[in-house]
Amino acid sequence: MKNDYIYAVARIRVLEMALLSRQDLEQLMGAADLSQALQRLKELGWGGDAREPEEILRIEEDKIWRCMEEILTDPSVLDPLKYPNDYHNVKAAVKLCCTGTSLPPERFLVRGGTIPWEQVLACVRERDYEGLPKDMARAAREGYETLLHTGDGQLSDAIVDRHFLEAFYHQCKNSPDEVLRQYGTAFVVFANLRIAMRSCATGRPLSFLEHALAPIKELDRDTLAHAAVGGLDQIADYVEHTSFSSGAQAIKTSPAAFEKWCSDAIMDIIRPEKSNPSTAGPLIAYVLARENEIKYVRLILSVKQNGLPQDLIRERLGDMYV
Repeated sequence: MKNDYIYAVARIRVLEMALLSRQDLEQLMGAADLSQALQRLKELGWGGDAREPEEILRIEEDKIWRCMEEILTDPSVLDPLKYPNDYHNVKAAVKLCCTGTSLPPERFLVRGGTIPWEQVLACVRERDYEGLPKDMARAAREGYETLLHTGDGQLSDAIVDRHFLEAFYHQCKNSPDEVLRQYGTAFVVFANLRIAMRSCATGRPLSFLEHALAPIKELDRDTLAHAAVGGLDQIADYVEHTSFSSGAQAIKTSPAAFEKWCSDAIMDIIRPEKSNPSTAGPLIAYVLARENEIKYVRLILSVKQNGLPQDLIRERLGDMYV
């Protein structure tokens, strides 16, 4: 099994040399305007002939999965990392079908999932969910029925997101790769905390949190839900008594500090894979590193495009893989 990854890891080591460094991001942040930032991205080999920010980012996202398909004999080892796109498409398809909009679906659905977006849309439109994996079918059915009967798009999204988190958590837990097991746990813990913090800020009731929070052994869902209703300090106080206690101060500081803490924790999980020669770990780490840099580039371009203060970037900018 180890020999299956030796060639792929060798390819990844070459590709890692093109990952963005902290200095690259600093140069992007230092660009005078959006046009100059896009020019710098071109110099770094991003986006091909694309000119629009979202098109450039979409091309880079597509590159990740095309690359994995080229170098892996069985790319399905990375399937859990595609789940966010799958469940994004479920949410988008539910909204498109419930609202009856005539807008083109390709504006809302994305490539890069385990299931083609056309198939997801067709299953939701026909309300025939057998063409979807069991967990995804349940998410689509419940999300559709919720939006149809309540008209609450946020609740519908929250229900689909909870199904995603549960599926992702269990799939990662059962992975033979330690890095994916650790990442899956951290990702869902951070997502639950993010849900609690946002619900607290927007005054969401306990009933919403009960629908939105994923049940996992690392966090007690009922305790976290009640803490969120009680306030941000109660969330932080609860987190201090978990294995993720280092995040309590970040929660108290600001949403930006919390996001930076999450990003740095993920980097701590994947960075050791740089010295791993013969498992799927370095490939998983590379995909996550690429997604991380795309996230930061999207933030920088958004700030440039909207004339927002640079501090919005700096307070969120965490560690990089290289």
